[in-house]
Amino acid sequence: MRSMKKLMLAGLAATTMMSGAAFAEGLSGELRIFSDMSNPAPRAVMEGMVDRFGALHPDLDIELTIIDREAYKTQIRNFLTADAPDVANWYAANRMGPYVNAGLFEDISDLWAEPAFADLASTKGAMTIDGKQWGVPYTYYQWGIYYREDIFKELGLSVPTTFDEELANCEKIVASGRACYTIGSKFLWTAGGWFDYMNMRTNGYDFHMALARGEVEWTDERVRATFANWRKLIDMGAFVADHQTYSWQEALPFMIKGEATAYLMGNFAVPHLREGGLTDDQLGFYQFPAISEGVAMAEDAPTDTFHIPANAKNKEAAREFLRFVTSADNQTMINAGDALGQLPVNAASSVDDDKFLEAGFNMLSNDAPGGVAQFFDRDFSAEMAAAGMEGLQEFMVYPDNLDDILERLEAVRLEIAE
Repeated sequence: MRSMKKLMLAGLAATTMMSGAAFAEGLSGELRIFSDMSNPAPRAVMEGMVDRFGALHPDLDIELTIIDREAYKTQIRNFLTADAPDVANWYAANRMGPYVNAGLFEDISDLWAEPAFADLASTKGAMTIDGKQWGVPYTYYQWGIYYREDIFKELGLSVPTTFDEELANCEKIVASGRACYTIGSKFLWTAGGWFDYMNMRTNGYDFHMALARGEVEWTDERVRATFANWRKLIDMGAFVADHQTYSWQEALPFMIKGEATAYLMGNFAVPHLREGGLTDDQLGFYQFPAISEGVAMAEDAPTDTFHIPANAKNKEAAREFLRFVTSADNQTMINAGDALGQLPVNAASSVDDDKFLEAGFNMLSNDAPGGVAQFFDRDFSAEMAAAGMEGLQEFMVYPDNLDDILERLEAVRLEIAE
């Protein structure tokens, strides 16, 4: 019965797209697509997209190759160079930088100039290098602060919109015997999320990305200002103790039990919080508050992407596939709760009836004029990210080590630049 329903939905979607979008006609030849969507649900999404696109273009011979995600990471440079497909999965921002700089991804700025792509505006910056666009997004998810609404009500707290309000709330939470935030920094990357928000709220998206590109010294006073703001929370005991011994999953019970009131995390944490027994009446979500006046609100929203390799053989069909992928109807379908369960990148799409998906969609589509970052370990180079996240976790445990940490990170930046 489920397979019949999927076929009916696929047919309906194809009909809708044919009537509601100006897709090219008469495509022929072969279209080769390489994908890393190897887990069961993403694989089904990928196969469904290819089937629906094929129904629109019956004279097009589509060959889909799905590769294990980890293996894909080691193979991508080789196949982009040797025998490139026409379309390939990858990631946005600095993660696509090496392939753009090596001339292995096609400039598709012409697509982004089309009127339909205006609905993808929130992600354009993440797809842009040197003023040109090099791919399209197909899914992302929000980061933000998930919190215990019931505890906020108990303590008489309101959702903060400024950092001063956040600090005032935190003082009351600590006074009640709780930590403000749970976090598990054992595997380092969660500390990267905190730095992203503290830096983007203190100095703005453009500065944050300049730091990620290695254009700003880690010892810069503006970077120090970020850490000074972060230290206000550390010094008041805002974080759970011994967080460096917990994974992000092991930190969830602190919030579930009410020993901490909030978690700065991606939306993927919500199912775990629900499974832990929290109801949607107990859980809420809010955008990380503003810190510096006049700094536009940027967000972390890791984005998965499609690209046309520079050596592709059927670039006309590849461009049409990217139009199809980003169309409002397709975006609604592939990001639904029974598919990817994430957020559509097209502002004209709709989302499932889920309070957190709706909150994230509204925030990223309407309330993130400052830009969309990809997360510390995607925006920074691999070498800088590894050293950086180690230093960020150390700062959270030993904030007095800041000078030494920044000097070490600056040394890494200089070594990378050589």
